[in-house]
Amino acid sequence: MKKKIFDFIKKKNKKKLVCLTAYSKNIAKILDKYCDLILVGDSLANVLYGMSNTRSITLDMMIKHSTSVSLGVKKAISVVDMPKNTYNNKSQAILNAKKIIRKSKCDAVKIESNYKNSNIIKAMTKAGIEVMGHIGYTPQFKNKFRPQGIKRKEQKKLLADALLIQKAGAFAIVLECIEIKSALLITNKLNIPTIGIGSSKYCDGQILVTDDMLGLSGFYPKFVKKYVNLNLIIEKSIQKYMRDITKELFPKKNNSY
Repeated sequence: MKKKIFDFIKKKNKKKLVCLTAYSKNIAKILDKYCDLILVGDSLANVLYGMSNTRSITLDMMIKHSTSVSLGVKKAISVVDMPKNTYNNKSQAILNAKKIIRKSKCDAVKIESNYKNSNIIKAMTKAGIEVMGHIGYTPQFKNKFRPQGIKRKEQKKLLADALLIQKAGAFAIVLECIEIKSALLITNKLNIPTIGIGSSKYCDGQILVTDDMLGLSGFYPKFVKKYVNLNLIIEKSIQKYMRDITKELFPKKNNSY
């Protein structure tokens, strides 16, 4: 296990873990100063490529973005989402995960649970691959959004899956849109960190899509707090640029050679 991963696990119950997404070196370099973990999320399908879901993103697209992100990361753990249909079986998962890590120089990969693939995680970790799990609302496998773990039966199923993922060797698990009591129960039962997104303050850490919290994406579900409206700031800057050009205020002599 890498020292960064080991230190990350040790932070459970000691400090809240700060996690955000990045798709490029420039953003990753900023996040690296403040984050414990930076995720190259398959959310780039929606955020950057305008896709309606995350299921059409390719392995090569993830590798290209994660390669850029790794150039900006020194302190944080860099994790890359494995796209849908790149970990359907053990051999495929190991082959593709090793390709991602080799080409992008990331620290770990993340796969979503379909309640059947903890054995794949086990095979990956035995092969020396650091894996992050993901339970609750899993966009690669669920067609319709709804909060998870509200009913007792579903709570038990989520907990059982989380324990299997932990036993398989995952170093952390994302809990997405899981009901408060269920998220608390899972977090308390696990020895590895839980990273919440829409799953209450009781998780060991939190993650958001950076473009969402900066007001760039236009996607603001209940679980997102928008810290700034960069859309508005950028638009005002472009308006000033347009005005300067049309009024011949730019470029001036000191902007010319």
